[in-house]
Parts: sequence; C-alpha cells; structure tokens
Amino acid sequence: MAAGKRTSLVLLLLVVFGAMSLWFVSAALLPGMIAEFPISPFRQAALSSAVQLGFVVGALASAVLGIADRHDPRRVLGLAAVLAGLVNLTLLASTPGSAAAIAARGLTGALLAGVYPVGMKIAVGWGEKDRGFIVGSFVGALILGSAVPHLFALAGGTDWRPTVVIASLAAIAGGLLAQLVGLGPHHAQSKRFDPRAIVTAWTNRRVRLAYAGYFGHMWELYAMWAWVAVIAALSYGRHMSEERAVTLAAVTAFVSIGAGGIVSMLAGRRADRVGKADVALAAMAVSGTCAVLAALSFGGPVWITFAVIVAWGASISPDSAQFSALVADNAPPDQTGSLMTLQTALGFALTFVTVQATPVLAQWWGWPAVMAIMALGPAIGIVAMMRLKAIA
Repeated sequence: MAAGKRTSLVLLLLVVFGAMSLWFVSAALLPGMIAEFPISPFRQAALSSAVQLGFVVGALASAVLGIADRHDPRRVLGLAAVLAGLVNLTLLASTPGSAAAIAARGLTGALLAGVYPVGMKIAVGWGEKDRGFIVGSFVGALILGSAVPHLFALAGGTDWRPTVVIASLAAIAGGLLAQLVGLGPHHAQSKRFDPRAIVTAWTNRRVRLAYAGYFGHMWELYAMWAWVAVIAALSYGRHMSEERAVTLAAVTAFVSIGAGGIVSMLAGRRADRVGKADVALAAMAVSGTCAVLAALSFGGPVWITFAVIVAWGASISPDSAQFSALVADNAPPDQTGSLMTLQTALGFALTFVTVQATPVLAQWWGWPAVMAIMALGPAIGIVAMMRLKAIA
C-alpha cells in the first residue's frame, strides 16, 4: 500500500471514528438521563430511532440532489461532521427526552448521512482488488466510533453531560481532519439516484437476495446496539448494585460493539479471499445463535452474560460491508450507486421501526423474548445467502 494511500485511509478512518461517535450518544446517556428525569419508554426509544429516521431522509436527499458529486466529498464530509457536532451540543440546553432533544437527534442523523456514505465513497476510490479489506476497515472504524460514547460515559460517571461535549468535539475534530484526506485513483463521480433502481432491486434476483440478507442483518443490528447497555444493566442488576451494574453495562456495550469493529476489518480481508456471501452467512449464523444464548442467559451469572454479549457484538457487524459489496458486484454498472443508496435507505428505515419497538415489546414480553425475536433477522439473512450462493 503506497504511502499516500495508507496515510489518506488512516486519516479517513480517524475522521469517521470521531464523527460516528455521535450515533449512539443517546444510548450511552440514557441511564444517567433517566436518573435525573422521568422519560417514557417511547421517548427513550425515540432518542435513538430519530437518528435512524434522520439518516434515511438525509441519505435520500443527498442522493437525489447529488450533493457529494457537485462538491468535493471531503468538504461535504467535513461540513456535515462539524455541523453534527454543533447540533449535538444543543442536548445540553434541552430537557432530556423532550421534543427538542429528539429533533436534535434526528437532525444529527440527517447530517451523518453526509459522513457515512460520503466517507465510503472516498474509501472505495483507493482500491479495487483489496476493496473488501478497505470497506471492512472503514466499517470497522465506524463501529468503533459508534461504541466509544459508552467509554465516554464511564469517564463522566453519573453525569451524562461530559459525554455530550466529548462526542461533539470528536466529531468537530474529525470534520476538520477530513480536509487532509486525499482522493484515490479510482475515485469517480457517481450518478444521482436513478428511480429505475427500484424496479431492478426487485427484478434482479441476485440483488434482491443481497437486499434480503441486508434487511435481516439490519433487523438485528441496531436494535442490539441501541439497547445492549440497558439489557446488560438489567441482567447484571440481579446480582449487584444498580450503580455497579450500570458501570459494567457501559463497559460491556463498548467492548461488544468495539469487538465487532475489529472483526469487521478481519472479515473484509477474508471476504476478498473466500467470498462475500460466505463471510456474511457465517457472521449471521454466529450472531443469531448469540442472540438466542443472550436471551437464555439473561439474569444469569454475570460472566456468562458478559461473554455472550461480547461474542454477539463481535459477530453482529462483520457482514454489514459485504452486503453492500454484493449489491455492487451484481448490479448493472449504471445503477450501482442508486441500488446501494436504496439498500441503505430501506435498511435504516427498518431500524427506525426495530429500535422504536424494542423497549415497548420488552415491556410487554420481557427482554429475553425480544432478544430471541432479534434472531429472526439473521435466520432470514442466512436463507437469502444460501440461495444467492446456489445461483452464483
């Protein structure tokens, strides 16, 4: 890897790590916020699901308007990250769980649509034969950034406000750093969203199966990420004080989500060798099994619950990048960008529903039942990947 390529990719990974630390700020803050303010289960969920919905709106608007093609993608990424950091700071002036706080989270999600897809576009411009590794590393940095608010929350103790400030500054720093990233030799402008992609997504069987696998993956992923700290705290709380349980739950959330980031990088390298569908299938088989084991171990010995959740987090995300790559591999060249945009938008729209519904269903049926339901996503994804492999 040439020095210029290596330097630019390392800088890009640092940028996305800092900016994406805003994604799960509300999940990391929730225990501290609830201790100070009464927040209904619906509004607790809305603080996280608003980000998902905002991202969908932002991604579609960006694609339709061709923002990243009409302007330097580094400028787009940088401005989006800085603005997202500033918007996140408004949480300090809002009542937790209020309409203003939820709206701020939604706007943050819309701005992060200028970070994730645009950063991915810059990343893939740096390679072809090693694209699986590059995309896996990019997603790994994104995941580690998503995990780090739980680490920030530990530094702040019971006060949630320092986490808001630290995550905001990390995003702003990432946006400024983006200006130093270079564009690779394979960087090219992609067309604006092509409405014909909606038909192709259904009529092209290979693309349709890649979509199905991605939707199964997304069914499980963000519901787990958004609520893992709450799940762990409630489980640990049966064996220790509430304060110790919340602290250990933050550690658990950071380690489990962060493990997924590291494994995603390794999986990207593996996918370049053995095949993207194989890597996605194996990851879903493990994550689905872990979801069921987490349900069975809920409230059990702390060390068992910790180990299962970490294994779940390590296996739940490595397939993410491969689904996008599978769409790119099987799509008509002139519709690749539009099909990937549609895939991402529909997937995150699904997560809005799952993240919002999770605490409500848990209130009705209990957390073990909800975790078992999460395993349905990987099960559907496994079937889709087996069918894709059969026709490949």
